[in-house]
Amino acid sequence: MRARAGRPAGRRRSALVAGLVAVVLAASVACTADEPDPAPPPGPDPSTSAPAPSGGPPLVVPEGANPFGAHWDWSRYDQFTPYLRKISGSATYHELTWCAMEKTRGQVDWAAVDRVAQRSRDLGIVLNLKIRTGVCWATGGTAQHTRGQANKTESAMPLDMATYQAFVRSVVERYAPYGVTQFAVENEVNAPQYWSGTPEDYATLVRAAAEAIHAAAPQAKVVDSGISSVAYGFGVVDRLVRAGDTDAAIRAYEAYFARRIGTRGQKIPEVRDAASLDRALTNEANARNVAFLAVTERLIDEGVVQVRQVHYYEHPDGVPALLDYLRAENPAGVPMEAWEVGQFWRDGDGDAASRAGEMTKVVTALLAGGIRQVMWLPLAYNPNNRAGSEVRYGLLDPDGAEREAGRIMEVLVAASRGATVTAVSRDQVTGVAFERAGATTLVLWTAAGSSASLPATPGLRAGPAGANATDATDTSISDNPIIVQGDRTAEQILATLR
Repeated sequence: MRARAGRPAGRRRSALVAGLVAVVLAASVACTADEPDPAPPPGPDPSTSAPAPSGGPPLVVPEGANPFGAHWDWSRYDQFTPYLRKISGSATYHELTWCAMEKTRGQVDWAAVDRVAQRSRDLGIVLNLKIRTGVCWATGGTAQHTRGQANKTESAMPLDMATYQAFVRSVVERYAPYGVTQFAVENEVNAPQYWSGTPEDYATLVRAAAEAIHAAAPQAKVVDSGISSVAYGFGVVDRLVRAGDTDAAIRAYEAYFARRIGTRGQKIPEVRDAASLDRALTNEANARNVAFLAVTERLIDEGVVQVRQVHYYEHPDGVPALLDYLRAENPAGVPMEAWEVGQFWRDGDGDAASRAGEMTKVVTALLAGGIRQVMWLPLAYNPNNRAGSEVRYGLLDPDGAEREAGRIMEVLVAASRGATVTAVSRDQVTGVAFERAGATTLVLWTAAGSSASLPATPGLRAGPAGANATDATDTSISDNPIIVQGDRTAEQILATLR
């Protein structure tokens, strides 16, 4: 097992966590857990600190590449194509299900995935694939969870592992020529809606899939399922409890789950003290979350999984805690990519500017904190999926029209191409710098209640995120991010802060 940065090899889990894993291993397939919605935070007090995007070494983005991507509904491809061309060089993912593609044994329908692969290549967007089993002749049993217009179900263990491996090999062999090099095994297995087996079943499946993937394409990378945002949040809190810092764990819980508490009954309850925190961590749903996160990290430690997939849908204040967690738990040298990043806010009342500001903070802070690819989900809200409010915020309107958040993403895409990306932390100001020869773009903000300013400087242009940058007069910096552009280095621009 490889050592993690800053800590000895092997994860020392407390008796509490061992008990949680045992609870999940003993649970039946019919256990009920939280629906998968992404989120994560640990570390400094997230209720008082600005989301400081500190962490790994600077990221160097190759010319033509773009670390900001999205995930979209392919049935609305025509509406989205104009915007997707603007974010070329990024990455996306597509989920395929064995049972849906091979409804009758020996008769695989590749048409839909072929179309996705071809269109992604035409757009100049790198495609990643998630390979799921589903429930059918290949697994036996009857689906317990059906969701969405496509009637997707949970996945189950294959009846015959050799047959499963043959399917996985055929997927890799077919799509490697399209430029697909990363293959994730399943999706958010911590949720029963997506996976019916135990954590050890999942580990067995990943090892089998990894063998098949590397047999078909030795240079391909195996990616984990992407533990849900909520489950990462419980991992963050559990880590602080294991460290003996209950007060920090409670603060992290309150900040991380600020928009979740009460949305799933007692699965994400209010927490005020050590006893209520213990109850939250040990209920069946959250015990499952912690157990599946633990087995996923074991697969990463062992090198079976070569890329960690992060999901995050929470408030920007949770990002520093998530990055602290990842720095502690992710082995040095293992890439991290955020395949699902978004804004969960049931009945949210934020206006376009505040929504866009939150998006800007989250995606840039993740990138500066060591996440090499950030994909927003959804690209556009689909009003047909759920009635009522827009629970997860889109960069585009349903018809493909750009929102303020989408326009800011375009600015970030342009700034990132060929740039070196570093975290900014100076006095009360935090943010991200994108630098390349002769051009710098800074995204800057402060903690709530704090302020700073940049003096007017020739050649410097600045404005609130989402607004057209103007030749700078004195520019105020607050907790709503601003974007600063100029021909000086980041260090020269930041030296004038006051």
